[in-house]
Order: sequence, then structure tokens, then C-alpha cells
Amino acid sequence: MPHPFSHDSHADVIEAVLATDARTLAGAFESRRRPAGRRGRTAREAPAGARDEATHELDLAGVLVISAAEAAASLDRFVDDPGIEPEGALVFACLLHVTGHTGAADFWWQFAAGGGSRTAAYCLCLSHRRKGRFHDAAFWRAQAAHAPEEPPPASRVDSRRRLLSETARHELLLQWHRGLTPHLPAALESVINRLTVDSDDADFGEIPQPAPGLVERLSRDGR
Repeated sequence: MPHPFSHDSHADVIEAVLATDARTLAGAFESRRRPAGRRGRTAREAPAGARDEATHELDLAGVLVISAAEAAASLDRFVDDPGIEPEGALVFACLLHVTGHTGAADFWWQFAAGGGSRTAAYCLCLSHRRKGRFHDAAFWRAQAAHAPEEPPPASRVDSRRRLLSETARHELLLQWHRGLTPHLPAALESVINRLTVDSDDADFGEIPQPAPGLVERLSRDGR
């Protein structure tokens, strides 16, 4: 399978990403990590370009996760039982990220990382890096380097059932490749924005909660 980060033309990038799965995503993120021996800059020393790069990469991570073949199944399991589905929390966080709920995305990435998701830990690394919090970014980068997370068994994944339509996935990747901030179509943003907010957290702000029927609404309104 082509590597989703290895192409220059947006057509090749989209083709590769739309065919990807969680194992390829994990490998892609791993290949993008800088060598552990390289000294990082402090927030004061870091150039603005480093933060922009982290923002651009985090946007791509979010798009890749919600475009993955098992995103719908993972999110469904998370809605049913958040306590045992860190991969669903990762998907939910990425949905919040591309909808502009950045604080809530950090909350759910942290939840997923606590459950063992390396990809969520790497998203937190990028999130802190784009804010210039390089000490926190280094912590989450170290967490992301721990033992590989186990992908869901193949029998639990229906690759024909996608969280987003092919059109929506194409558009997200096109936006990213053009240097824009990826965002969901208005109908899908509305689905996310109507979710119940459990609390207004001092650290993360308002935190939307997953709700029954979320996957079905996203699938239906995105067609």
C-alpha cells in the first residue's frame, strides 16, 4: 500500500489516505516522529514555523483518523461504552478537532491516550507543540513511543461502513493539501455542535459528549 505521506500531488495523497487503515496510520505517524536524540527548543526559542508545522500535521492526523476504515465501528463502540474504547475516543477527539472544538479535542485525546492509544498521545504532542508548550509536547511524544497499540480484530471492522462519505473525505484532504484548515461540511458540523455539553472545564472548556446514534447521523447527513 502506498505511504500516505510520500506523495506530492493531492490526487495521490487522497488515493493513499482513503485506502488506509489503523495499522498504516500508526506507521505513518511513527515515521514522522523526529529522532529521539534531537534536542528540542524551548517555547521561547522555537520559531513560529515549528508551531505552524505542528498545526498542519495535527490537522492531517485528524483527517486520517476519521477517514480510516474502522472509524465508524470504533466510534460506535465508544458511544456504547467509553470506558473500554480508547480508539473510539480518538475518533471522537478528531471529529471535535476538525469542528473547531480544540480544547475538548485535547480532553478526549488525553482520555484515549490514558487508555493506551499511541496515536492520541501523538496528537497531544502536536497539539501542545502548536501552542508552544514544548515541555508538555515532549512528554506526550514519549508516551506515543511506548509499546504499539493493538488494532481491533479484523472481524470487528466493516470496511464498507464509513464514518464520512467519500466526498467528505476527499474534501477534507483537498483542504489540507491546499494549506487550509480542514473542516467538516456544515451539516456534519451541526451534528457535532448539537451534542450535549457535560461541563465547562477549567482546563479544556466546554466538552461535548458522545451520544447514541452519532455515527448514524454523521453517515446520513454526510450523504
